[in-house]
Amino acid sequence: LSVDELTALVLETGKYGVQVMALLDRANTSSYGNPEITKVNLGVRNNPGILISGHDLKDMEDLLKQTEGTGVDVYTHSEMLPANYYPAFKKYSHFVGNYGSSWWHQTEDFENFNGIILFTTNCIVPPRKSSTYIDRVYTTGASGFEGFKHIGDRKEGQPKDFSAMIEHAKKCAAPKEIETGEIVGGFAHNQVIALADKVIEAVESGAIRKFFVMGGCDGRMNGRNYYTEFAQKLPGDTVILTAGCAKYRYNKLPLGEINGIPRVLDAGQCNDSYSLVKIALALKEALGLTDLNDLPIAYNIAWYEQKAVIVLLALLYLGVKNIHLGPTLPAFLSPNVVNVLVNNFGISGITSVDEDMKLLLETVESK
Repeated sequence: LSVDELTALVLETGKYGVQVMALLDRANTSSYGNPEITKVNLGVRNNPGILISGHDLKDMEDLLKQTEGTGVDVYTHSEMLPANYYPAFKKYSHFVGNYGSSWWHQTEDFENFNGIILFTTNCIVPPRKSSTYIDRVYTTGASGFEGFKHIGDRKEGQPKDFSAMIEHAKKCAAPKEIETGEIVGGFAHNQVIALADKVIEAVESGAIRKFFVMGGCDGRMNGRNYYTEFAQKLPGDTVILTAGCAKYRYNKLPLGEINGIPRVLDAGQCNDSYSLVKIALALKEALGLTDLNDLPIAYNIAWYEQKAVIVLLALLYLGVKNIHLGPTLPAFLSPNVVNVLVNNFGISGITSVDEDMKLLLETVESK
C-alpha cells in the first residue's frame, strides 16, 4: 500500500471512532439523560462508602440502586467523575460526589478512602506490597487483578449482583477527608449548545477570545505538569474545553468565569471527546464558518494510550489540523509516519509552556 492509501485507512479508522463515540453518547444520554451543569462535592460524609472507578455507567446505575437505603454512600473516582452530571444519578441522596484525583493517584486515594473500591474498567495500578486496601477492592467486567475479588457478568435481564460487596462496605470505616469544596462540570454538547447564545455573544464581543481543547489522558511523569502550568498561564479571556482524566491537571484551579461561563468546561469521560467535536461543529455553524480550522480554537491534547489515539484519529477524520500532542509523541509513530502527520495535518509535539502558548495564541488570532 502507498502512503496515501495507508493514510486513507487511518482516516477511515477515525471515521469509525466518531461513529462509536456517537453510539456511546446516544446510549448514555438516552438511558440517563443529558449531562447538565453540576456542582460536584469533593468532601466526605461519616457513612461507610463505595468508591467506583472506570467508565461503565451501567455498573454505576446498578450500584446506586442496590446501595439505596443501606447506609452506604457512593463516590466516584477518576474517569467516573462525569457520572455526577447525569440527571438519573443525581436523584440518589447517597451519591455524595467525587473522591481523589486521576487514576495514577489511586494507591494513595484508596488507602485514605477506607471503604470498598469497585473497578468497572481500566485503569488499575498494581498495589504496593504494603497497601492495606487489597482486600477492599472488587473488579467487574473486563477489569481484574490478582488478589482482587471479581464480580461476574449480569444474567440476562438482571442487574449485576453487588450484594456481597455492599455487605462488606457496611463493615468499613468512613472515608478520610482529603479535600473539601466543589468543582463544576457537565458541559457536554447538549448543555453547551443550550448556552449557545451566551457563548456566541461572548465570542463576538471579544469576552472570549479563544477556546483551548485540552482533553486526553493524565499520567504520572513529571512532564505532565506542563498542562497545569499551561492552564494557569492562559489569559483570562480564554476557555478550556476538556474531556478525559487530563482535566485533573487543572480542574481544581481557581480559574474563574467569563460572563458566568466557567473557564474550564468539562464534557466528561475520554469518550465524551465526541461532545467537544459536536460543540466545535455547532460553533462553526453559529459563526457562519465553512471550515473547523477557522474557529478560534487551539488543540493542545495529552495522550497516554489507545483511547486517546482514536480521539486523535477522529479529529483528523473531521479535518482538524495543527493539533499539538504531548507530553511526548507515541513511540509507535516512526519518523516517516510523523512526517506524514506533520505534512498532511500540521501535527506537532509540545515544547515549553511559554513558547507553545505564544504560538497557539498567534495561530488562533490569525484566523
